[in-house]
Amino acid sequence: MRIRIVDAFTDRPFTGNPAGVMLLNDADAFPDDSRLQNIALEVNHAETAFAHPLPEGGEADWALRWFTPAAEVAMCGHATLATAHVLHTTGAREGPVRFATRSGVLVATPAGDGSVTMDFPTAPLTRVDPPHGLAEALGAEPLTVLDTGPNVGDLLVELTDEKTVHGLGPDLKALAAHSTRGVIATARAEDPARGYDFVSRCFFPNLGIDEDPVTGSAHTALAPFWSERLGRPGLTGLQASRRSGRVRTELRGERTLLTGRAVTVIEGELLA
Repeated sequence: MRIRIVDAFTDRPFTGNPAGVMLLNDADAFPDDSRLQNIALEVNHAETAFAHPLPEGGEADWALRWFTPAAEVAMCGHATLATAHVLHTTGAREGPVRFATRSGVLVATPAGDGSVTMDFPTAPLTRVDPPHGLAEALGAEPLTVLDTGPNVGDLLVELTDEKTVHGLGPDLKALAAHSTRGVIATARAEDPARGYDFVSRCFFPNLGIDEDPVTGSAHTALAPFWSERLGRPGLTGLQASRRSGRVRTELRGERTLLTGRAVTVIEGELLA
């Protein structure tokens, strides 16, 4: 079976967030979870997406699941973008595609410029007191801490400024104790003229991912957080990992639109 490595939330190879994508032929079911997990561990990227077509006439066109090297996750933006990119560039699907996932039906719509816009549920944000030891684990003092709800499962931590976000060197073992999935660190952009409104970094030690290069699902929480503060529904976020990437967001109440581009960098055959 074919497996592809796709760099998501970028239009340049070796930047953005790489994801494995496997389009399966069986329209009835996925292989055993253990096989999916073993393939994801072998691919060893932040996520590997597995998708198979569904019978026509239903509420969705393809079933989609995401696995990190360590576990299945409930929501993943960059691997959804990567899967939609593969479907469109290989001719397996034209126009919008509806994915049946653990987070409900997610729609990905291609545009003429090569970008894909995904319709995701907006994360419900609840302000919480900073957990004891979080500042020491993260390496910076939080201004605001919010819980992002069960689908995302992160703590969203606002920091003083963009420079502080760039300079983080967290204690990942200590950080793992503070959330279900991970921690999103964010701050307002110092200079919006650079083309982005806020900056973020995402750490997911509980999923075997020290730092995720670009995290679409985190932007379902970042979008409402920053739209409220900046007074605009449409924003652009820079995820300031080493690979870096940008996510355009548009807040629409209980839904958030995430837009980005992707490029396929490797295509090969699974022999095992």
